[in-house]
Amino acid sequence: MRVTTDLAEIDLDVVHRWLSEDAYWALGRSRDLVERAAQHSLNFGALDEDGTLVGYARVVTDHTTFAWLCDVYVSPDARGRGVGKALAGAVVATLEPLKLKRILLATADAHGLYEQFGFELYPTPERLMHRA
Repeated sequence: MRVTTDLAEIDLDVVHRWLSEDAYWALGRSRDLVERAAQHSLNFGALDEDGTLVGYARVVTDHTTFAWLCDVYVSPDARGRGVGKALAGAVVATLEPLKLKRILLATADAHGLYEQFGFELYPTPERLMHRA
């Protein structure tokens, strides 16, 4: 398996299907929105030996102080094969040279994975706000 950041190698039709049909945070997301988000983000695609996309992650960043890791998805048939670790490792390796002050993410169930890469619970969640 290899991880690419070349958007031309990432099948956005597959990403759209994964996110809009199976990802609890993105159900119903349009194909256009997936493409526009990808075009304005750092993208990471995990490709198996045959070049088939088996995982995806997206990072929104200013390349200077902040990044948000989002839309991390591993194909159900590839889960348990290290795809999530490969994606998280590639994201961290790509962002570390930028010396960002903060990299955030939200997860309902993958805390253990991200802890392996230095992520921890936010120390003051009461300060975080959002506008939906």
